[in-house]
Amino acid sequence: MSELFVVGISWRTAPVAVREKLAFREEEIAGALREMTEKLPVSEALLISTCNRVEVYGVGKGGDAATAVRAFLAEQRGIKPKDVGEALYDRRGSAAIRHVFSVASALDSLVVGEAQILGQLKAAYAVAGQAGTSGPLLSRALERAFGVAKRVRTETTIARGAANVSSVAVELAARVFGDLAGKSVLVVGAGKMSSLAARHLYANGAQRIVVTNRSPAKADALAEEVEGIAKPWADLEQLLVEADVVISSTGAREPILTKKLFKSVTKARRWRSMVVIDIAVPRDVEPEVGKLDGVYVFNIDDLDKVVQANLAERAKAAEHAGKIVEHEAGQFEHWMRSQGVVPTIRALRDRFAQIADVEVQKALDQLTRKEHTREQQRELLQRLVQLVVNKLLHQPTTVLRSADPMEATQLAAAVAELFALQPSDAESASDARREAVADIAQAEQSPERKAQA
Repeated sequence: MSELFVVGISWRTAPVAVREKLAFREEEIAGALREMTEKLPVSEALLISTCNRVEVYGVGKGGDAATAVRAFLAEQRGIKPKDVGEALYDRRGSAAIRHVFSVASALDSLVVGEAQILGQLKAAYAVAGQAGTSGPLLSRALERAFGVAKRVRTETTIARGAANVSSVAVELAARVFGDLAGKSVLVVGAGKMSSLAARHLYANGAQRIVVTNRSPAKADALAEEVEGIAKPWADLEQLLVEADVVISSTGAREPILTKKLFKSVTKARRWRSMVVIDIAVPRDVEPEVGKLDGVYVFNIDDLDKVVQANLAERAKAAEHAGKIVEHEAGQFEHWMRSQGVVPTIRALRDRFAQIADVEVQKALDQLTRKEHTREQQRELLQRLVQLVVNKLLHQPTTVLRSADPMEATQLAAAVAELFALQPSDAESASDARREAVADIAQAEQSPERKAQA
């Protein structure tokens, strides 16, 4: 039976300096997948390459497919296998199934519960489909993995609560305003954290983003990055008056957003609510600013506390999610094992259908050869059914009777289980069956019956 396997490297096993050695560009993946399935003992393959993992999900077709893929990855990237040998892992069979389900459910992510990996996995699945390397087993596994991920997100709190500082900034601003749609954002300074927070706010409905910085060039660059506009540093006070959300990260040694400045700002705003998010270290905002009416100040420690609380909640949810993954993986394994008997079931069905078709055709030939009374038709149909039954049972009864006693007992038990038989049922019906067989046998020998046929 075909076996699912995983070969890869991730943040768990290697630093970025090692992971990047195996990274694939998007335009390289389809070609690599086709080469794998054409040159290696691999019948199906998918490759996902992100900043945190590079993994191949595949189905072997004889030989050691996982080992072949390990060597293939190193060869494709032009490196020696020993350079990544210890960091590469492979999972096979049930372990591979659990790994795929865990990855899709974000249980194997750097940040547990993050949503990005599911989208990345779906994109990788689409590429494999376009490349023609995603067959029935891999498709079934991935589609089930997506279903498991949905169940985990629906039934647990693993994805609730922001898990990074930038997302928390959005969460806290939303708590104050209820809805960020149409709110104005002022970014003070051009730090990376400010840019990330501004992007999150924009994605959540904040529509006007203004950037101000002592260096106009940096302000212009950041404004372009977040689809905003740059304004002169000299206009800071007026910009604060116009802003609903302020994100500050300047790198200044002393606070630049002072209580004195905000007294003027809040008065000009008529004390309308505003959120000030201070991501700078040292802080850009004087602590006393938060005491002013209508001003909600959050510094990096406030944000980090929320992050840690959310991560702790996600860790608890991960326990429940892990049980879901375990249950679903068990169900999928059961389905995979059942596929091993499908050829036998199909052959059995074909054999039975063939016997029935032959006898039905014989009966039809007799019915169309001459007219029969209703009673004769009934007898002919009874005879047809009994002939089919006799032919279906001939081989198994011959095997049962010719087996040695111990084997016969085991075979009889298997037959009883397969057909849900009760010994009492068989005994009570045996006389009737024998009589029916005798009647049909006699009919077969009757000259009159032969003449009618």
